[in-house]
Amino acid sequence: MYIYLIFPHLQSIQYHTNHSLKFLSSHIVLLSLSGGFVWVFAVGESSSFKHIISMEFQSLESRKHKLQPNPAILCSLSKVKQQKSFQRRSHLVVVLDHLKDVDFLPLIDVIDSMSSSDIDAVDILNESPCILNEDQVLSLICAANQKLHTVSLQDLPFTKHFLRDLVRSGLACRVLKLSSSSVQKLDMVGRFMQLQKLNLDFCTSLSSLHKDCFSHMPNLMHLSMCGTRISNLWTTTAALSKLPFLIELRFQNCLCCEDTGPCPGYPRGRSGFCVTMTDYHHEYDSSENRGPQREIKNSFENRVGVCSGHLKSLSLLEISSDTHCDSKSDYFNVKNEVLHNDFCAQDDFSENLKDSTARKKYISHHASPICFEKHYREFMVASLPSLEVLDNLPIGRKDREVAKAIYSKHFEYLPYKRQEVRSTYQILHNREIASGCVPRISSKLKRSSVHGSNHSFSRSLCAAKLGASPWPHLHPISNIGYVSDEEIKTFRPRQFEYHPSDSSHMAFGTLDGEVVVINHENGNLVYYLPPLGVSNSILGLCWLKKYPSKVLAGSDNGLLRLFDISNTSPKDTDTPYGHDVFTFERFGQLTSVHVNATDEQFLVSGYTRNVALYDIGTGRLLQLFNNLHQEPINVAKFAYHSPFMFATSSFDHDVKMWDLRQRMVRPCYSATSSRGNVMVCFSPDDQYLLVSAIDNEVKQLFAVDGTLNTDFGIPSSGSSHNYTRSYYMNGTDYIITGSSDEHVVRICCAQTGRRLRDIYFEGRGSEKAMFVQSLRGDPFRPFNMSILASYAQSSSKCEIIKVNLLASCEDSEEDSYSQQLGPSFSLGG
Repeated sequence: MYIYLIFPHLQSIQYHTNHSLKFLSSHIVLLSLSGGFVWVFAVGESSSFKHIISMEFQSLESRKHKLQPNPAILCSLSKVKQQKSFQRRSHLVVVLDHLKDVDFLPLIDVIDSMSSSDIDAVDILNESPCILNEDQVLSLICAANQKLHTVSLQDLPFTKHFLRDLVRSGLACRVLKLSSSSVQKLDMVGRFMQLQKLNLDFCTSLSSLHKDCFSHMPNLMHLSMCGTRISNLWTTTAALSKLPFLIELRFQNCLCCEDTGPCPGYPRGRSGFCVTMTDYHHEYDSSENRGPQREIKNSFENRVGVCSGHLKSLSLLEISSDTHCDSKSDYFNVKNEVLHNDFCAQDDFSENLKDSTARKKYISHHASPICFEKHYREFMVASLPSLEVLDNLPIGRKDREVAKAIYSKHFEYLPYKRQEVRSTYQILHNREIASGCVPRISSKLKRSSVHGSNHSFSRSLCAAKLGASPWPHLHPISNIGYVSDEEIKTFRPRQFEYHPSDSSHMAFGTLDGEVVVINHENGNLVYYLPPLGVSNSILGLCWLKKYPSKVLAGSDNGLLRLFDISNTSPKDTDTPYGHDVFTFERFGQLTSVHVNATDEQFLVSGYTRNVALYDIGTGRLLQLFNNLHQEPINVAKFAYHSPFMFATSSFDHDVKMWDLRQRMVRPCYSATSSRGNVMVCFSPDDQYLLVSAIDNEVKQLFAVDGTLNTDFGIPSSGSSHNYTRSYYMNGTDYIITGSSDEHVVRICCAQTGRRLRDIYFEGRGSEKAMFVQSLRGDPFRPFNMSILASYAQSSSKCEIIKVNLLASCEDSEEDSYSQQLGPSFSLGG
């Protein structure tokens, strides 16, 4: 039992020798009396120590249980008392590293008993990795919630359940620092109304930001996400744009900078920075809005294992628009253009160049993947106009002007050159008003005007829907099960093609040699053709145009079959082959098949230097064209409208155009890529060739002579096994491209080459990355496509995913891919 007596002017105490007297501090005396009573005297000039006394003597409870008091807690309470005696703001700093499980309950009782006049703020921190009881830590945080200033939980082995409870309950702190590999999704649905600084550095499993992840922190001003796996420019800026007061942001850091503010060495043009890492030092500035300072420690090596994939020390020129030589000149050309247009005065140009030189000397550390995107800095600056500091580098007026110019040159804000996001209601409303005001004109002119108006209206509607859907709708369509020998199996697709005239049908071939036709709108099985003999992968598929019920399929063992989906019920999976299947002469090491415009002939290419021409009507091999290239011909494609013209792409770096009406001695022309060509295809109007070479070398050529029309300038990954494939979408308006070592599909304008959007795919967990095996644009729906995706696991499973860019499906179950799917392949289109 404790009895507290406050004597502000008491200078001395008389006591009997049978009593025990102990001085615990200069102002607090403990007098033990008989009968179990304990008298506590507070001696001094202030009577505000009542709760401070109770805090210091919580350790007595520990003594009752024969436990020693925690010296770290006593030290923290003593500092609070000193701050209070000097009438300064009092911070109670709780260092989790120094606590044991038995210390939590007394400390929680102390915090619960405090009033607002006793302690101004509570900071809960950790300095080094340790193992703690999650429930007790969460109870401590909740008890101090209304007084919290800083919560720093870094390198602690908390489970995702603890983090989920923490972020869903919300906190009243101003500074929150989390560093955990368990943070896979930023689902901060709790209220963080007072939060001003958020540090998520080294959350190595955090790969994307979701639509509403910042919706409950309206006052956030400083955000750091170094060493994460954030990579998507579009969804990231869409999420960050909902923070009205965000002024400092970083995805990489200069290691002399412990916060998100501007680097102090930048204005002085320092040539480099010390490569060190830092930990917390629990000293506080007198300013209420500033968080804990840090002391620099050489702990860089401790982080290497955590972020081995992203620990790179590169100059800013290697991670921004200056990555490539042409980008360097582009940067200064745009800067000169800005100057020429009176954006800034001529006498400021030398200062601008000095700033650029200083930026070159900036050393990047712990960069997230988004930093290595081409024109990353310019994209972020142009997309977030309120931002003042990015990656510890200040953003000036000239920086914004240059960023805006570079953004408009290399990116499309909205499709079809629309400049602002408009609601679909506004577009429909304006259309109705316009239709009511159209004057009477001749029927011929009226039809032309209506056609043009409808075309413009459709594009405006698409732009509005796409602008409102930064997170597109994703839906897997190939995970259809079937019964075989009383066992339910699922398909493993390897190649697919949309039906040329039925918008609901799609055919795909599997790794097991099956051919399947499904209704991709409702998921129903339309047709099933089992493998013939030994299972072999289907690498080539092509629908006939005049006879749209027929599909040509080619396997990697050279088997060629033409079948009719109108003759067999999908339930007859064990029916022997009949008149609905026609088999052609084999072509060894097959990789692609393609039918000409009149459905009379088809081409077959493979992992050889030869191309075969077959007659569909008779089934005969008409001709074998030998040695058309110096290396294997991966893909051969007929033109859409001419039955005689076809193009071949080879790993010998060449693309060649051929005419069957001429002798096949030399091509019409040949165009060369810097790397081996994976595939080629014609534009739907046959005006262009789209050529895809290894590691993101994508170019559009004029079909008439093979000269370059557009180089899409997609950065290479450095992998010689990054097999890139590209196709048209929305007719000839846009192209989509993806590669076998990357989990992103890029969408570019076919006319200007500007990037419209990147679509990223990923399964659950960092080990389940998704790669692009193949892809096709939907021929019937604008801004729709399907992607054949594989996973970096050994189970060899793949799936086809439909993507609708005009619809948003944030965080649905079908958008998460938890299956472990198989490796990518280099063959076929």
